[in-house]
Amino acid sequence: QVQLVESGGGSVQAGGSLRLSCAASGYTDSINYMGWSRQAPGKEREGVAGIDSDGVASYADSVKGRFTISQDNAKNTLYLQMNSLKPEDTAIYYCAAASGRHGPARDSNNDYTLERTEYNYWGQGTQVTVSS
Repeated sequence: QVQLVESGGGSVQAGGSLRLSCAASGYTDSINYMGWSRQAPGKEREGVAGIDSDGVASYADSVKGRFTISQDNAKNTLYLQMNSLKPEDTAIYYCAAASGRHGPARDSNNDYTLERTEYNYWGQGTQVTVSS
């Protein structure tokens, strides 16, 4: 089992920055992929960013150039640096991890596709609110 605990959410004005952290514990050696997803009120959950064990990162088009995903393997911690935040970034942000047969899929260009990534572990979520 893997446990995930997010921190770092909060309220910020448009154009501001926040850094989310996700501490993983338990059987972390089994993890092959980690990522961040978000869910805004009345909307489906969407993948925001993902990263594999080699550090290859993928981003949703809506956050490219503004968000950066990173990981500190020594600390078993995943990060999401969010810059130039917009009101439409307001959502609950979830940390997620994949192990075993779960993980990311690849598209026809052999790039990771967040839409078909399967996670089997989820954190409890942290609220991010961006005001205009």
